[in-house]
Amino acid sequence: MMSAIKAAIDPTISFAVVMLFIMIGEWVSSATNAYVPSVFVTAVLFAVCYWTIDFWKIIPRDLVAKASFGPDFANICISLLLVHLGTLMNLKELIQQWKAVCISLLGVAGTMILTLTIGTKIFDWHTVIAAVPPLTGGLVSALLMTNGLKAAGITSLVALPIAMFVMHSVVGYPLTAWMLKREGRRVVGEYHKGNIKAPVSVEEANKANKKSKFTLPKQYHTAAFILFKVGIVALLANLFSVFLKLIHFDLNANVICLIFGVIAHQMGFLEDSALNKANVFQWLMYGLLAYIFSQLSITTPEIIGKVFVQIVVLMLLGILGMFIASALLAKPFGMSPEMAFACSLTALFGFPADYILTTEICHNVAKDKDEEAVLVDQILPKMLVGGFATVSVASVIIASVFLKLI
Repeated sequence: MMSAIKAAIDPTISFAVVMLFIMIGEWVSSATNAYVPSVFVTAVLFAVCYWTIDFWKIIPRDLVAKASFGPDFANICISLLLVHLGTLMNLKELIQQWKAVCISLLGVAGTMILTLTIGTKIFDWHTVIAAVPPLTGGLVSALLMTNGLKAAGITSLVALPIAMFVMHSVVGYPLTAWMLKREGRRVVGEYHKGNIKAPVSVEEANKANKKSKFTLPKQYHTAAFILFKVGIVALLANLFSVFLKLIHFDLNANVICLIFGVIAHQMGFLEDSALNKANVFQWLMYGLLAYIFSQLSITTPEIIGKVFVQIVVLMLLGILGMFIASALLAKPFGMSPEMAFACSLTALFGFPADYILTTEICHNVAKDKDEEAVLVDQILPKMLVGGFATVSVASVIIASVFLKLI
């Protein structure tokens, strides 16, 4: 009887716990004016949940999957959310972010230079090779390195890539939040001096354009219709990614989803801020965030403890490399040092954390909606494109190359 009751209530308990952790993160962020980012607090709560509290007789250990936020949900979320983010910017704006791409990639280059030179003086070659790809990217590169170490029989370092993935994002969240707050205050100051123009509102932009041929009468413009259109664009983007792979041109599917979202928005097929109008954006974002933090269950404090020194030293070297590269290149690329460093730091977490951190900071720094619109317009595209360049593209390439060096 008890097992039947537990099976019946497990999904509801799991969902409540996941939302509790995200809610606490948001409350702490609001209470500290975003000095403590919500994603940092939520990550810590998930870590405590997985690592220290023995309450699995009440709450299932696979609480994220039980709450319906499993791998399949995450895969759908990523495509839909990236298409949605394409509806927040235009093609010209996306192309203009080439400077953010360069800064981000050169920041990663700075990480590699310091870790492969100074790092190899402190630790052995295999330790550095195992740690650098996840330091410059996300979970995919960490898993690639873990599998490569297993295949090479280097079992003593198998835990290092995942442990690095877990630890570097925890450091990256508050550091990036600090940089973005400084940049946000600078942008607001420039806006009030008249040096930065307010972005054109969506309504004004729509009035300037011809009526879209995709527009239907209002009674048919339902949430399901919007989701269907976003789903179609995401499907076409993923199919195009498969086609490119067949012709041996490997462009990350996440990047293609963003580009297709921008194009569909420019054509008038997708409305501005599509998923917000369908009232599902936060739901999808919360689910994806929960899935990402569920990866904390892969490792344990004992595993991290064995490689803690290597992680800390290599992480400090890597972040120092990003800082030096950003400081040197900020002025030539027309960015503030804070913005350049923040772009480089996207390598430590990527999407969706870069989106959440940026919008959170913009909301807290701004005193009104006009200031918030300016901040989002000036900062968000740089952070998104920087994250795609590092985590979605560069880190996978680096991991593929480093696998051959093991």
